Amino acid sequence: MENRRETCNRFLVEVFDEILKIEEDCLSGQFDDLSLRELHLIEEVCRAVDERRDNRSTAIAAAQRVTAGTLTTAVGLLEKKGYLERHRDESDRRAVRIFPTEKARRANAAHARFHREMVDGALAQLSDDQAQTLVTALRGLTAFFRANYSKKETIL
Repeated sequence: MENRRETCNRFLVEVFDEILKIEEDCLSGQFDDLSLRELHLIEEVCRAVDERRDNRSTAIAAAQRVTAGTLTTAVGLLEKKGYLERHRDESDRRAVRIFPTEKARRANAAHARFHREMVDGALAQLSDDQAQTLVTALRGLTAFFRANYSKKETIL
């Protein structure tokens, strides 16, 4: 059991770290002015707008598990860089809605392309049965992490 635990731990830590490094490398050159955290915030804003979900600052902060103040700072910086825009809600002037710019859409498309290529490459290494087993295992891991760690706030 201990060997399996150590192997699983090493795999999760190393693969997570490697994916982040590769993701950063793949996007550098195109979007050097963005951190991965900023890119993931842009992704969340694009998704909220595209799926017609709540794109108010409070909802985006909750989805990113950050404080309202942290989100305000991050959005302000991304606004200066030309990636996001803030607009007062027409029906509730107290609320602020966040929208992606065309520049943000291009960054998000490059980010999505990286993820598609990564997943397609990983799945190409597996048989259909192995791929299904992997999906089942990943669902279990996702459920575990959400049940045990998803309520904690993070820092952008």
